Amino acid sequence: MIIVLIGYMASGKTSVGKKLAKKLNYKFIDLDDYIVEKENMSVTEVFKEKGEIYFRKQESFYLNKLLKSKKNRVLSVGGGTPCYSGNMDVILNSKNVNSIYLKASLNTLVEKLMRKKATRPLIAHIETETEMTEFIGKHLFERVQFYNQAEIQVAIDNKTKDEIVEDIILELF
Repeated sequence: MIIVLIGYMASGKTSVGKKLAKKLNYKFIDLDDYIVEKENMSVTEVFKEKGEIYFRKQESFYLNKLLKSKKNRVLSVGGGTPCYSGNMDVILNSKNVNSIYLKASLNTLVEKLMRKKATRPLIAHIETETEMTEFIGKHLFERVQFYNQAEIQVAIDNKTKDEIVEDIILELF
């Protein structure tokens, strides 16, 4: 089985994904890290040197490749991955693949991202909590239609990573 974790940035896709994979004895793959390895440059460098269209094409190519695997794994994808190139349809229509939306409230995302903005190029320029709330609110509004198509939704607000992993396992098995 392939478990695909989707959701907005800072929803815990990577950290929860690693814990989930360990608990299930599955391999963990972060799609962005996989792209970095294959392209031999950071995601930021790919965007800068080759452009977003190139990145999105490669993202879709590697996603398709990983979803064809017969091996058990947990795959976390970038926040934008489900929203481009028909990727959500590919995830939903792939055999032996379960999609899980790690659903966070706007307040939770703002709180987490205000602390992490220096490491996130998309939001590094945002100064105030009000600006962050407006940015994420608009962005989430555009993306949630894709996220909501996931087969399973797990709320992450006020939960530890271990609690989120347990919720996922209960939903899957």
